[in-house]
Amino acid sequence: MSVGTSGAQKAPRAREVRGTPTSRHGDPTTGRVPADLGVDPDDLPDGLVVADEHGVVICFNAAAARITAVPAADALGRRLDTVLPLEDLEGRRWWQLTDPYGGLAIRNAQPERNLLLPGAREVLVSARYVRTRPTGPVHRVVVSLRDTEARRRTERSHAELIATVAHELRSPLTSVKGFTATLLAKWERFTDDQKKLMLETVDADANRVTRLIAELLDISRIDSGRLEVRRQPVDIGAAVGRHIQAYVASGQSADRFLLRIEQPLPALWADPDKIDQVLSNLLENAVRHGEGTVTIDLAPSVSPHEREDGENTATSVTVSDEGTGIPEESMNRVFTRFWRGSKRGGTGLGLYIVKGIVEAHGGTITVGRAPGGGAEFRFTLPVGTPAHLL
Repeated sequence: MSVGTSGAQKAPRAREVRGTPTSRHGDPTTGRVPADLGVDPDDLPDGLVVADEHGVVICFNAAAARITAVPAADALGRRLDTVLPLEDLEGRRWWQLTDPYGGLAIRNAQPERNLLLPGAREVLVSARYVRTRPTGPVHRVVVSLRDTEARRRTERSHAELIATVAHELRSPLTSVKGFTATLLAKWERFTDDQKKLMLETVDADANRVTRLIAELLDISRIDSGRLEVRRQPVDIGAAVGRHIQAYVASGQSADRFLLRIEQPLPALWADPDKIDQVLSNLLENAVRHGEGTVTIDLAPSVSPHEREDGENTATSVTVSDEGTGIPEESMNRVFTRFWRGSKRGGTGLGLYIVKGIVEAHGGTITVGRAPGGGAEFRFTLPVGTPAHLL
């Protein structure tokens, strides 16, 4: 039996249902909302469409109207297959395929799947068949609609991540493969210095691949909320000092860095490895993309989230440079995936990971313009003292 047959008998019922106070807000089986719930279908985030035993639409909420671009007034009282002329991705009419009113009496639902509305608008649709008794006739058909835009954005983000990773992996792996193949084939022809240079290049490229894999693991943990923080006492001043010394050892002038510490700093309990990762990313951005003096300010601060025990002390770290800074229109995208600014290079994942690490510690991070005109990153970490030490 197709949806909405015996149309001559349905028109009076449609008018009757339309005129009742619960015609748009009814329970799928009774047409009424229990008083103790007080749920209005228009408050639901997903589209809700309910048809009666004749296939006539008796409920069409605001989300359904938004997703389908069909006003509720035009949907109520009409046949379900007319209001929702759904087709699968192969162009077949969904209601004819599923036949909810005349199909198998043991069916109670249709799983969620992608279907098309007129104009090739894609929606996620699932359906529930409500029967008054097992294997009895269908009393109500309840259809849930979801917009696919959010899922599409997620899929595009994942596709972009895969493309970026593939691109970033190709270069070092090609280098590793090329140098190792050359060394294996022509080992005797190279001098010791040439061999050393090739092996150092292979080692550097292998480290690059390792860092990229570590970034991917961090992103996975951040997105799933599984980023673990192993708190230990951290001397933030000494940590910054180590990074500065590493840059000086690699050829940067010591005069390019200015470390200012406002004493006394509160005792900081954090994950030392992850804090090193945050400092490494922020200092690398300042050195690579900024100009002039890179200033690091450490100071006591107020925690962005007061703890239950009333403790609200925190440590703030500010990293600024004297370059051109970040354009105002880009400020809100700095901590998103793949943001690289005006200069290309890198995966564009570093600041996204930095934000995830800081927030996993219960802190906050902001970006702005430094007094010298460059970029200024400031993150604040609560002291994070473990409860058993309080």
